[in-house]
Amino acid sequence: MNFLQFAVWGAYLTSMGTYLASVGLGSKIELFYAMQGIVSIFMPAIMGIVADRWIPAQKLLGICHLIAGLFLGLAGYYGLQSGAGVEFTPLFVLYSISVAFYMPTIALSNSTAYAILVESGYNTIKDFPPIRTIGTVGFIVAMWFVNFAGLLDGTFTLHLLGKSGFVSFQDNYNQFFVSAILGLLLFLYVFTLPEVPVNQKGEKKTLYDALGLRAFRLFKDKRMAIFFVFSMLLGVSLQITNGYANPFISTFKHIPGFEDTWGANNANALVSVSQISETLCILLIPFFLQKFGIKKVMLISMIAWVLRFALFAVGDPGSGVWMFILSMLVYGVAFDFFNVSGSLYVDNETEKSIRSSAQGVFMMMTNGFGATIGMLGAGAVINHFVYAQEDVFQQLRGWNTSWYVFAGYALVVAILFGILFKYKHRPENTRDVSV
Repeated sequence: MNFLQFAVWGAYLTSMGTYLASVGLGSKIELFYAMQGIVSIFMPAIMGIVADRWIPAQKLLGICHLIAGLFLGLAGYYGLQSGAGVEFTPLFVLYSISVAFYMPTIALSNSTAYAILVESGYNTIKDFPPIRTIGTVGFIVAMWFVNFAGLLDGTFTLHLLGKSGFVSFQDNYNQFFVSAILGLLLFLYVFTLPEVPVNQKGEKKTLYDALGLRAFRLFKDKRMAIFFVFSMLLGVSLQITNGYANPFISTFKHIPGFEDTWGANNANALVSVSQISETLCILLIPFFLQKFGIKKVMLISMIAWVLRFALFAVGDPGSGVWMFILSMLVYGVAFDFFNVSGSLYVDNETEKSIRSSAQGVFMMMTNGFGATIGMLGAGAVINHFVYAQEDVFQQLRGWNTSWYVFAGYALVVAILFGILFKYKHRPENTRDVSV
């Protein structure tokens, strides 16, 4: 279940920007990725109430994947029929409906897994993390398939090195078909899972509770308020490379001297190193949190974001490909040390009665407001420096400038966080943070 859950997302999340740019919608990339943040603010809470009251979680998971897969398949079909004449509005509407039903499935798949594990006598804290890791493996495998699968002379083929005339799925609408097929497979698979009962007699959650709004009283605590605000500011960085790394690297295919390099023709495979690093770096979190505390760990994450963006600015897929690879490796620290450590900090610092709601606020601030603001802001920067240019060399210079802007932003946030967030680490007060 976890493998398919994240393979659905990995099939298009990092490569959709390249397709949009290829059909003249490069200046709209930020709207597609911002929509993920917008629907993440309310759709998971709504579907959580439905799963609690009326439809078993595993069935609702399948229904959401069915709807999301059908509409993403329609987006792919629209791309197929329209060719280079794709218009923004119909594609965006189809995609938005799809992602509105996909984003709740992340929480639903977790709820389903927890319920089945508990019913089967397993310990979720101990046994779920290795299972969740399989989800990241699914994400990576889907990225690789979309990268290496394509058409050569009109015939489907898998090509590891790339070849003249080979059209990779990462460059066109076929990535939507791949994701849709995986979603429909998961829809069928959930009916083989054990039943997750609805809570018909227990306490009924209101939408106010499900959205975690009660936990907003944590903003009365100055330290927690500062932490949540900086969570949003750092959340700005979360989706930028998902939306723009692939189209940036693919730009080099049009630069003499780089057109035949492996990296320029296999951007998705190169970007997948980020997900591999993410899987490994999560193992470092217990030691770093226990040793240094949340403030230093968050600062490490922020500096890692600076390096993530700056290395894109100075690297290339030729002799400078090592800088791209280093940027991918740094991503694991940038993402995990913020997302996972931040979640553990919230769990450690809040009382049990509002702990789940506090996690909802953290996710809302980062993946909701932060990621949405980040993509809209990044879109404004890249549209100005990159897509407003006609010449490919000017576009490349625009990309470099944009990455420096993002690196500068992350550096300013790091400096302000170091000054404003007051926290004295006491290892004896830190609960078990095993992940």
